[in-house]
Amino acid sequence: MLITKNKELLPQARALRREMTPWERRLWYTFLRNYPVKIYKQKIIESFIVDFYCDAAKLVIELDGSQHYDPEHMAYDAARTAVIERYGLLVLRFSNKDIDQQFDAVCRHIDRVIRQRMGDAAQTPLSQPDG
Repeated sequence: MLITKNKELLPQARALRREMTPWERRLWYTFLRNYPVKIYKQKIIESFIVDFYCDAAKLVIELDGSQHYDPEHMAYDAARTAVIERYGLLVLRFSNKDIDQQFDAVCRHIDRVIRQRMGDAAQTPLSQPDG
């Protein structure tokens, strides 16, 4: 299914790419940027901008700050996820705290999910975090 995007969000997506949060920056520069499967940052899907997107694995990776855990924002995120999942995409959510305290485990989980979604049964990770 072809993913539609609101092209009016392109300037905002570009700005978000330049001004990543510290947690997005850490995940991008330490792990995702050099991952052997192409991963995009700040990708537009319909009228949403997702943090990271892997087309080959049909995977969205979101990093959530504390504001994502209030009831109103949780309802918004659930509705947003439902729209994204209509495209056959899986949404993985990690908190900023996960990035701070369990970075290697987050990277291993992302690697495992990408491999599973791509149908790769090999046991060797595609990539390891640099730090």
